[in-house]
Amino acid sequence: MSMSPLIRLDGYGLSFPVLHGSARSLKKTLFRQMRGAVGGTMQDGDVITVQALEEVSFTLRPGERVGLIGYNGAGKSTLLRALAGIYESDVGVLDVRGRLHALLDPQAGMSGELTGRENIHLFARMLGFDRAATRQLETDVEVFAELGAFLDLPVALYSSGMAVRLGFGLATAPRPQILLMDEWFMAGDQHFQDRAQERLEEMVVAADIMVLTSHSLPVMRKWCTRILWLEHGRVRMDGGTDEVLDAYEADTAALAG
Repeated sequence: MSMSPLIRLDGYGLSFPVLHGSARSLKKTLFRQMRGAVGGTMQDGDVITVQALEEVSFTLRPGERVGLIGYNGAGKSTLLRALAGIYESDVGVLDVRGRLHALLDPQAGMSGELTGRENIHLFARMLGFDRAATRQLETDVEVFAELGAFLDLPVALYSSGMAVRLGFGLATAPRPQILLMDEWFMAGDQHFQDRAQERLEEMVVAADIMVLTSHSLPVMRKWCTRILWLEHGRVRMDGGTDEVLDAYEADTAALAG
């Protein structure tokens, strides 16, 4: 019996070490490290710790479409990457269960030296696809990207628009239980935007749990059932979409005027 997808955080915290003062000079840092061989080492005073997330607690279950909002530097993208397993926690619990796909950069992982078709096969191998699933993926992306003969040329020769079509076709091919998205994708000409929107919506609807960061409140109101408002790495408010977004808009207006 398969386990239902779940995301659970309890008192989760994450911090990053940052070079401080004169230690920010790469040359000085390297010289200091080299001097370690004769008694010189990096000092604790050269590093400060930035608390990116602190005491974050929430649980997401199937059927929830969650938006992450907050002003710049609030920790939205950091939290999304933590959920994707990119960062390890300093403290607390992070429990993610289910097939997860993070749509952080549609062109991430593509190799310019490989052809479009070879990139498709590489992507399929990374996902553990068998031969039949790989053929299905190849057909799906070939039809969507509309690259024609360019599919068998190195990606380095593609225009930016062609690379976006291939990358987006690959990134939106999986059907995960948990979907993480850093911004709602909008790029290309109107023809591509319409097709990309339809493909993206199919992916969102198929997911059991979605977590989305976006600066577009209309997108949040359309797709999200719940909003987490982050501020200085903490959850300031957690509730229904309209309730939290109305409070956020009121706060934004108060700060502006």
